[in-house]
Amino acid sequence: MWLPLALVLLATDVLAVKRHDFKTCDQSGFCKRGRALASRAKAASSTWKSPYSIDVSSINISAEKSKFTASVTSSIYPEIKFELDVRAHDDGTFRVRMDEVDGLRKRYDETAKWALIQEPLLSETVSWKQSKKEIKALIPKTGVELRVQFAPLRIALARNGKEEVVINGNGLLHMEHFRLKDVPSSEESPAPGVDGAESQVVLEPPVKPNSWFEGDESPQWDETFGGHTDSKPKGPESLSLDITFPTHGHLYGLPEHATRMDLPTTTGEGAKYSDPYRLYNLDVFEYEADSEMALYGAVPLVHAHGVHSTVGVFNAVGSETWVDVGHPTSDSTETHWISESGILDVFILPGPTPNDVFGQYARLTGTPALPRHFALAYHQCRWNYISSADVREVQSRFDADDIPFDVLWLDIAYAPNHKYFIWDEKMFPDPVDMFNDVAAFGRKMVVIIDPHLKKDSSYPVYNSASSKNLLVKPGTGQGEYDGWCWPGSSTWVDYFNPASWEWWKGLFKIKGNDGDFHWSQSTNDVFIWNDMNEPSVFNGPEITMPKTNLHHGGWEHRDVHNINGMLFHGATAEAVKHRAGTLQRPFVLSRAFFAGSQRLGAIWTGDNLGTWEHMAIGVPMVLSNGIAGMTFSGADVGGFFGNPDQEMLVRWYQVGAFAPFFRAHAHIDTKRREPFLLEEPYKTIARDIIRLRYSLLPVWYTAFRYASVSGVPVLRPQYTVFPEDPKGFSLDEQYYIGTSGLLVKPVTAPGVTETTVYLAEAQPYYDYFTHKVYRGKRSGTNITVPSALHELPLLIRGGSIVPTRERPRRSSALMKKDPFTLRIALDASENASGDLYLDDGDSYDYQKGDLVWRSFTASKHGKSSLKITSEDQAALSEGKSVADGVAVVPYGKPNAFKESISEVRVEKIVVFGLKSKPTKVSIGGAEIEWEFAPGVAAKSSAEGRASSLIIRDPAVKIVEDWTIEITL
Repeated sequence: MWLPLALVLLATDVLAVKRHDFKTCDQSGFCKRGRALASRAKAASSTWKSPYSIDVSSINISAEKSKFTASVTSSIYPEIKFELDVRAHDDGTFRVRMDEVDGLRKRYDETAKWALIQEPLLSETVSWKQSKKEIKALIPKTGVELRVQFAPLRIALARNGKEEVVINGNGLLHMEHFRLKDVPSSEESPAPGVDGAESQVVLEPPVKPNSWFEGDESPQWDETFGGHTDSKPKGPESLSLDITFPTHGHLYGLPEHATRMDLPTTTGEGAKYSDPYRLYNLDVFEYEADSEMALYGAVPLVHAHGVHSTVGVFNAVGSETWVDVGHPTSDSTETHWISESGILDVFILPGPTPNDVFGQYARLTGTPALPRHFALAYHQCRWNYISSADVREVQSRFDADDIPFDVLWLDIAYAPNHKYFIWDEKMFPDPVDMFNDVAAFGRKMVVIIDPHLKKDSSYPVYNSASSKNLLVKPGTGQGEYDGWCWPGSSTWVDYFNPASWEWWKGLFKIKGNDGDFHWSQSTNDVFIWNDMNEPSVFNGPEITMPKTNLHHGGWEHRDVHNINGMLFHGATAEAVKHRAGTLQRPFVLSRAFFAGSQRLGAIWTGDNLGTWEHMAIGVPMVLSNGIAGMTFSGADVGGFFGNPDQEMLVRWYQVGAFAPFFRAHAHIDTKRREPFLLEEPYKTIARDIIRLRYSLLPVWYTAFRYASVSGVPVLRPQYTVFPEDPKGFSLDEQYYIGTSGLLVKPVTAPGVTETTVYLAEAQPYYDYFTHKVYRGKRSGTNITVPSALHELPLLIRGGSIVPTRERPRRSSALMKKDPFTLRIALDASENASGDLYLDDGDSYDYQKGDLVWRSFTASKHGKSSLKITSEDQAALSEGKSVADGVAVVPYGKPNAFKESISEVRVEKIVVFGLKSKPTKVSIGGAEIEWEFAPGVAAKSSAEGRASSLIIRDPAVKIVEDWTIEITL
């Protein structure tokens, strides 16, 4: 049935965050057992010894010497068999797998299948060497070795003899084996008719010889929380694992949590949080701005960092997982991972630099997809734009106030009774015309498609999925799981079933689907928003799907919960990619995510609040997402809930304009707050911020290109740029954008007029707007930057060349042939460099070499000359590392895209920091016009406004090689 608005609002009120709706570790049986195990180990101290050891006689080193297998035994369950598989990969990473062998049941072992892009290539240079106590492998020329100790089982990555990653060093490894449920003996109860008071015999509790390790309480076979009972038909099967970083005192990753980038502790003296970080995708309505609670996504990846190196660990597990974090000393970190099910499948990423770890993880799970160009521009969303007339009015109001935007979004109200793909004919009588009216200005629309399908025989999408047996089943394995979401009674497609992928793809076809339903009332300018895909189930346990539900292959939902949302996201991305005759890059926004989701598209930080606290925490959340591969992310500008005042809204636009994903969004219950509704001067400030984003789109697109080939995030935290500077290891309020040299520190508090920015090097930094020079120091220093409401702390690092497009347009599509401006900020050596990447922004033709990648340099030549050059970077790199997924792109061949912009010119070059006024500026020997404003030189100790040389219309093309010489 249809849900009236009052019931929708009631449902959303019910979903408002209440901690009692979500489990704590103490309320989760397997987490409680895991933490109790850690407590016993700590109490036992040096007498504690892991029961797991390797059967030395079983070690089998492969013929190519890159891997070995061995039997593992447990002294507390000697009859249970385990197998260890350790592999060295060609990029220096290692994989450690352990599984139960010949058990009563099979443990879920397919997480890596979904997370990895391929099986990693094995090393051809590493060989295992066995001694009496251990087996080890050395990576040639790196000083890195992996040591596997036999008894007790202990695995350590060492660099130059010093251990940096240790698995089971604290002896917390415990794989709960499958077992039969104990049935109480009849001897434990008095016989019928016998007076128990007189004849009852007091029985001593049975002695548990393994209680020193497992404790006295038996594992639970069923568990009740919030009125829901999880029957756990397979019994206890959790996995406990400790991973220690003995020489690294800073830990990053484990998204998604509303907390600092440098993860606060959950154990030990002075721990910030009392519960572990929980990785369990949940719909947490109005989440707290400082919390260890689970949110919408889960990436079981950490980076551990210290002055000497960065290392990483990716734990390929898809079930609910809790992670404790502690610091025994300021220079070490301990983690304890407690997962409900699955095998041990851990990848050790040896670094040694942050960028190395990013690359190692990307080679496993994939790099971020190169997005559509429009997707980097400004998005305007609201729950809800209620009609096609409303959509046209919003577009008209933006244009009337000269505020650019690229995308308008439709939330759930477009679909009658929440039947996605179907249009409300009264409110949206002409959807295709509406799309075309928006597209006339180069714009796009995004329409929401949630994973739940209304269980209604009149709904063709549900009928088709049901008839093809594509829906998730209840724990009985019979019929279809029926839960409650926006449409009321709902079902969910099982995207673990390969048959669902082609079926889902067919729904998005515009011109036919072999007689089945398809979305004919759509166009190629419509893109998709996947929300509620944790999945959110209003009447389910913890507002999600029961763990006993069954997926393809007979796997329980408990095994795959965190992977589920990624498969929905992936199916939608593939559908959008293939819906037209030629492949087009998709844009699909997802709320839920897992390791590998970066290959598919964008995410956002979910249902935040319009508060200063949520604005502030959104910055480290986005940084943490990027560290874990999810670099295309952002927080809703203005906050989803609430009515921010105009100062807060302006500040939020400043935050959003410097996030990879830039979208304003608001709840149905909030006041309308599109930027054109702001009063002056707030409207003008907001408009200028959005225009600034558009002028910097060349920077953003170039940064995304690099992310798409390297895995290095678009937003670079301070520690990744200066990995040897401890003062920056915990900084998560400022960051760099790609390799552009732009350093930004958004203001996230009210009433601010100035801000402190940290500079980590002895280089000049230039205010982007006023051109004032700030001086850094080799030892690091804090500077004070003006930050009134109309001022944004944005600096250009000395040594950078920043390409921009300065002509305001209605949308980014209308800027494609606009000229460029180059800002050249000289460093203390009077040099600078930068790059610019361009392609058509829509297709995959860039993988065939249809692209432009330019390298710009400004370099001293002698004492009295500076040369500015533009070169073909694709040719300089011989086609390597140019495009994602392509080893070498063709270069030097006919290039359709290059030809299409052959007349695009550089209209202005500005050089900051020259030591004196030039005597001549020339190109090819011919003098060109210029003007000079004296000021502070890059190579000096003075502060103040930088000198600036402005070269207007130097008559050079962006696609050509050229050199401009400045004679001083």
